[in-house]
Amino acid sequence: MKRIALAIMLLALVVSCGTRSRSAVQKKADEYALVKITAPDLSGITDNGKEVLNLYKFAADQADSIYWKQVFGDKLLMTGLADEDLKEFALINYGPWNRIDGKPFIEGYGDRPLGANFYPADMTEEEFEAFEDPDKDSRYTLVRRDSAGNLATVWYHDAYKDNIEKICNYLIAAADITIKESVRNYLLKKVEALRTDDYHDAECSWLDMADSKMDLILGPDEVNDDQLLGKKASYEAYVLLKDLKRTEVVNKFSGMLPQLQAALPCADEYKSFVPGGESDIFTYDALYCAGHANAGIKLMALNLPYDPKVQEEKGTRTVLLHNIMVEKFNRLVNPVGQVVFDPDIQGLLDAESFYWNVAFREIAHGLGVKETVNGKGTVEEALGNRALTWEDAKANAAGLYLVCKMIDENKLPGINSKDAAIATFVANLIRSQRFGETSQLGRAYVMIYNYLAEKGAFSRNPGGKYTIDYQKLLDSVAELTGIIIKTQATGDVEFAEQFERKYCSLSDNFRADERNIRLENIPIDIKFEFQR
Repeated sequence: MKRIALAIMLLALVVSCGTRSRSAVQKKADEYALVKITAPDLSGITDNGKEVLNLYKFAADQADSIYWKQVFGDKLLMTGLADEDLKEFALINYGPWNRIDGKPFIEGYGDRPLGANFYPADMTEEEFEAFEDPDKDSRYTLVRRDSAGNLATVWYHDAYKDNIEKICNYLIAAADITIKESVRNYLLKKVEALRTDDYHDAECSWLDMADSKMDLILGPDEVNDDQLLGKKASYEAYVLLKDLKRTEVVNKFSGMLPQLQAALPCADEYKSFVPGGESDIFTYDALYCAGHANAGIKLMALNLPYDPKVQEEKGTRTVLLHNIMVEKFNRLVNPVGQVVFDPDIQGLLDAESFYWNVAFREIAHGLGVKETVNGKGTVEEALGNRALTWEDAKANAAGLYLVCKMIDENKLPGINSKDAAIATFVANLIRSQRFGETSQLGRAYVMIYNYLAEKGAFSRNPGGKYTIDYQKLLDSVAELTGIIIKTQATGDVEFAEQFERKYCSLSDNFRADERNIRLENIPIDIKFEFQR
């Protein structure tokens, strides 16, 4: 009888341990709030246009397949997991590693490789530096080992040829049926770019395509998955539908880019870059996202292309994803603010302020410096894998500075309170630190938070509630923007390293905030469910 009782106890222990394991992973998955992207109103879209959208989605699925190969490997190893909780979290993270901290949540895997699947797992930075190949620094090459064990480069269009040909076939089919010449030209230029990894003409033609209500962003763009060297671009895709009313309002600022560049709070010697005259700012609803665009923390906006030559020749396009912004404000930013702010501040949190903060953050990505002023090459080349953190910090700080300047000049419709813009910025800053100090994106927010806290721009009382010194915060944001732009302009990687050591560690105050936020079950971010 004792043996039977002992067996039952052991069985119960095993079951309870298994339950705890599954629920722990499910709890992690539940930190991403489900957002259902429903079918949009296509009443103004022709039947041809609707078919073009479907072809865009098919092409996006192929970009998704490439992304799995870039950051993990065989997707079937994750979709084949018997544990549904593990599978769900693996699909959110595109692999067995939590994208917040790089740690595995599936047995048998070590920490996430810093270089993802762009480089050999055993390659060192010193070995890469000694590797003499002009193609090694391209955003569009993989580094592999040849039969002799030496490093060799492989272009994306060769490594992912089968998927790329399928993408090209879908885009050619879309080009055949579209009624807009600008769309046809863009799609055919994109096909050529995907097959050659030369994106200059395709990016120029994308900027020329301003008259279409539908849009497709597809290809290797973001480099933040390469945490080893910050060089290699990840595949992603966005299928978009333009919000014509919001675009009409926000696009007026595209003609102000030279004035905004001149208004940046930095030395004049760092303002010599002149944004291209064909820049524009469009607001969209996202209909479908794939690859990097669908992995982990979701972007609300983009500023593309990244090629400094294209930016100088023609400019950039700021892409604002309004439906995603609305979801993030309602589910994440506003709830965090209600938890951490003093009651006098809570009422300042505002969805329109959030929209304009994000808009000018992306506009700021197209401003500042692109090439160092002392011959160290591009900012990206000079700062290496630190470049993304500093660029994101610059965009956020400069974006708020410019929003407040536009409010002073009565140029932002629907928002006339700098206090609301600043309070909403701080709420988003606090919640975005949850991305962690190990990710390049998270480090940017941690840097800004710690710098502003040191300057006394806000303070946290013993009850865990924040108050804000609005003028001091705005002055400190301007000061930080100047520091960042100078660091980028001079390519001062040594200073960048010292600054990050001082400001890029999560504070005790934030850890206390995080406990309070978790007690309220506020998600870290969102996950998408798309309706075909």
